[in-house]
Amino acid sequence: MNHFLEKKSEKALIGDNSSTVVNLENSLIVEILGVNNENLDFCEKKLKVKVLQKGNIVIITGNKKERYIVRNSIIQLSRELKDPIKKNQNTFKEILNMQINNDLDNKNIKSFTIAKTTKSSVTAKTIKQNEYLEALYNKQIVFGIGPAGTGKTYLAVAAAVAQLLEGKYDRIILSRPAVEAGEKLGFLPGDIKEKVDPYLRPFYDAIYELLPMDEAMRKIQSSMIEIAPLAFMRGRTLSNAFVILDEAQNATSTQIKMFLTRCGKNSRMVVNGDPSQIDLPKHIGSGLIDSIHALEQLPEVEITKFSKKDIVRDEIVSKIIDAYDKHNNFKSELISPYDR
Repeated sequence: MNHFLEKKSEKALIGDNSSTVVNLENSLIVEILGVNNENLDFCEKKLKVKVLQKGNIVIITGNKKERYIVRNSIIQLSRELKDPIKKNQNTFKEILNMQINNDLDNKNIKSFTIAKTTKSSVTAKTIKQNEYLEALYNKQIVFGIGPAGTGKTYLAVAAAVAQLLEGKYDRIILSRPAVEAGEKLGFLPGDIKEKVDPYLRPFYDAIYELLPMDEAMRKIQSSMIEIAPLAFMRGRTLSNAFVILDEAQNATSTQIKMFLTRCGKNSRMVVNGDPSQIDLPKHIGSGLIDSIHALEQLPEVEITKFSKKDIVRDEIVSKIIDAYDKHNNFKSELISPYDR
């Protein structure tokens, strides 16, 4: 009986040339439709469709391509809600945005790369994220550049944890430059760990989301997972390790070169950053783009460039970035050519 219901929920019945009907399982209706049918309203805002609910039936009207984007989003969420590992991994809005972006890229990915950890299975949400995950499994040196919210850090840590659990590497090393984000923190009390931990908190957040707390703590205490500022990398040779440098826009070219040349046998080096968020003093240039230009011809190097459409945080993040871009463009237009 359950098998019959599952097949029924995944089969769209075409009413006519301009409508698609999708049957929902009763137990999933609330989660799929959202509070006060907010997910259906979201579909109508994002696409040129009308979506109507009648009991456990959803009727979608509009052009065929966009009807099927909504249909496929409902089917994907239904599958994930019934999978204990994937449940709560993606919201309906995230899935719909992923379907829209994949359609715009005009690519049909048959299978997304999955990073399986003790606590969850992490799957790419956009075409570009999938390319990035594939590189994190296949290339020795990987660059991920693009705006905040595109999943660069989280996917890199997920791939590192998954490959550590598979026995491909003996340890994970996570690093960031200890650069203040436009603030003067002054003298911080405590030992060296307590001083630098605030800079490295995003790594801890990702680790605790991917592993049970007790397992994560054991791996950190045993140095199987090491989280340290970039300055601590100097003079080391890192073998059998998955090593990530995050916020690399705040590192100089010399520092990134120092980081990459720590690479030992059977190691993978990942460098992530957002060139639009440089916190270095103006007289010190960021080395991220310079390093990419220097290394892009090496076959061992993969460079993934994310864009605003790869942002997987709340939609407000995309709107904030758009607003700043428009504001900056407006300011640049006001500047006379003679002032430049």
